[in-house]
Amino acid sequence: MGINDEIEKIVSGRWIAGEYISDVVKLSKELNHKGVKSQINYLGELFTDIRDVRDATNTYAMLIDEISKNKIKAHISIKLSQLGMLIDHNILEDNYASIVRMAKKKGIFVWMDMEEEQFVDKEIELYLAYVKSGNVGICIQSYMKRSIKDVVRIVNKKGVVRLVKGAYYTPKNHVYLDRPAATKNYLKIMNYLFTKANKFMVATHDINLVDAALYANKKYRRDVEYSMLNGINNKYIINLAKAGESTSLYLPFGRKWIDYSFRRLKEIGNIRLITGL
Repeated sequence: MGINDEIEKIVSGRWIAGEYISDVVKLSKELNHKGVKSQINYLGELFTDIRDVRDATNTYAMLIDEISKNKIKAHISIKLSQLGMLIDHNILEDNYASIVRMAKKKGIFVWMDMEEEQFVDKEIELYLAYVKSGNVGICIQSYMKRSIKDVVRIVNKKGVVRLVKGAYYTPKNHVYLDRPAATKNYLKIMNYLFTKANKFMVATHDINLVDAALYANKKYRRDVEYSMLNGINNKYIINLAKAGESTSLYLPFGRKWIDYSFRRLKEIGNIRLITGL
C-alpha cells in the first residue's frame, strides 16, 4: 500500500462507505438491520468536465436501481455542481429532473445538498421548481444569516428542509462565525420548522439540539428524521432508532473523497475523533 493509500485510509476511512455502489449498498443493509436508513451521496463537486457530469448522473441512476432491487431503506443526496451547474443550466436541470423522476418511480426521496454561498439562490430556485414532485428535499445551513428567510420561503412552498450547521467557506459578514451564534440560529430555525412544517430533518451532531428537537416533538408530533454524518456518532443514531425515532446516516461513496473529508477535518470535534486528542 502506497503513502497516498495510507493517507486516504486514515483521513476518509471513518466517513466514506467505500469506492463502489456495492460498498454503500452493503453498509446500508447493515444499518437497515439496526433500524437506521441511509442518505447516499456519490462523492464529487464543482465539475466542469461534462464527462464527470455524465458519470455522476449515470451513477445515481444505477444507485437508484440498486436501492430498489435490494429493498434498502435509503434516500439519495445530490450536489447540483456535480450535475452540470458550472457548465449549462439546461444540462443541470435535465440531469436533476431525470434523477427525481427515476427516484420517484422507485419510491426514493432525493435530497439536494447545499453548497457554497454563490450557488444558494440557484439551488433554491431549482428545488422549488420541482417541489411538487413530492419526493424532494433541500439542505439549509444555519450558520448563514440568510437561512431563516430561505426556510420560510421553502416551507411556504411546501418544501422539505434538512437543517445542518454548515461547513463551506462563506464571506464573514454573511455568516455566524462563532459556534454559539450558529447554534442559536439553528435552534431558531428548528423551532420555526416545528411550528410551521409537517416534515423535516434535524441533521446535527449537537446532542443538545437533538434533545431539544425530541422534546419539541412531544408537543408538535411532526414527521421528523434525525440524521448525522457516518462515522461521527453512529452509536447515538442507532440508539435513537431503537427508541423508535426515524433516523439516518449520511453515507458518501466514491473516489473523490478529498473535499468532503477535509470539510470534516475542519471541525475540531472530528479531528479529536481521528487523533484521539
